[in-house]
Amino acid sequence: MKATTLAELARASLNRRIGVTLLLGFSSGLPLALSGSTLQAWMATLHVDVSTIALFSLVGLPYSLKFIWSPFMDRYVPPFMGRRRGWILLTQLALALILVAMAVTDPLTDIWRMAFLALTLAFASASQDIVYNAYFTDILRPAERGLGAAVQAGGYRLAMIVAGALVLILSDRIGWRASYLLMALLMLLAMIPTCFGPEPATEVIPPRTLTEAVMKPLRELSMRRGALGLLSLVVLYKFGDWFCGPLTNVFLIEGLHFTATDVGLVNKGFGLAATIIGVFLGGALMARLTLFRALLCFGMLQAASNLAFYALALIGHHYGAMVAAVAVQNLAWGMGTAAFIAYIMALCDHRYTAFQFALLSALDSVSRVLLGPPAGLVAEHAGWGALFMVSVLLALPGLVLLIVLRRRIGETEFRNAPGSA
Repeated sequence: MKATTLAELARASLNRRIGVTLLLGFSSGLPLALSGSTLQAWMATLHVDVSTIALFSLVGLPYSLKFIWSPFMDRYVPPFMGRRRGWILLTQLALALILVAMAVTDPLTDIWRMAFLALTLAFASASQDIVYNAYFTDILRPAERGLGAAVQAGGYRLAMIVAGALVLILSDRIGWRASYLLMALLMLLAMIPTCFGPEPATEVIPPRTLTEAVMKPLRELSMRRGALGLLSLVVLYKFGDWFCGPLTNVFLIEGLHFTATDVGLVNKGFGLAATIIGVFLGGALMARLTLFRALLCFGMLQAASNLAFYALALIGHHYGAMVAAVAVQNLAWGMGTAAFIAYIMALCDHRYTAFQFALLSALDSVSRVLLGPPAGLVAEHAGWGALFMVSVLLALPGLVLLIVLRRRIGETEFRNAPGSA
């Protein structure tokens, strides 16, 4: 266990690097709903047909494909504010201008213009995510990674509440145009912490060509000792959660016959609060744990938390049991997320953080996408209890691999630390 005192933890919580990570996490999370669910709600209030609204879900593709252009942001350096902050500032300015353009566009009469603006917003937002993830990976020290991951996730989810629930409430009072203009103003204000954020302690030389920006980070990852295992852990660590997580709402509504209001209040509202508490608790505990121990302890909690939903499947329609299951699962998921983000940060080489972080995040999303169909088959043919029990079993390979890789993870934790080069 690390010899980290409570005083040191408090100082880490209040330092400039953590503060900027929190504020820019808010900036990173703000545009997501504004090009997705919130925009779809705006169109629904104008009675745009459902098939057209459903097509707007495709504007989210840049978030899944962002690793494709991430090498560009490693290779080229803006002529102001450094390699990372310069790109963040440019994307924030672009996002603010696009939000203004969306505010003055009528989705009912200019649907194709709105579709183009929404796609452009998602592209600029995904680009901000690329460089922001690279930035906080570059500036945070190893002992700060857990707490940094927590404040990043907390800021991101707070922004989703603002861009989701708050904008919906404001739209009934000041209208959609004014609500989107207010979000554009918030994005402009987010440029302030970008301007005053610290530069990474270690100065690196960017790749000289785009080919080098792609090939060298791939080679650097593949040539490490235990590379296959380290990369496999990225895919397997949340395997169990990705198996059952997307079907949780369906289970509560179709399987146990809770109302949509019940699920919205508990699984979305209360569950989100539990997740935020979980990531902050996980981040605080990580200041006193090695990366391996945090991954192992929180990974075991993740796996065990799915047993709470297995128990709920046996109990049936019981409001108190649902609240308890949601609390346990989301708290554990948040703690596991803090450790997992810290692990991805540790894997990144600071010369290629933008590409490697985006690529590793894409690897994690593979299991989230591929596990949906088999999960549905298990629930349909074997029942909901079987779904959650299988999710526990699917978490075990990742935990076993984690134990096998204990020494490699210990080496990885500090090999790319800021200032270590």
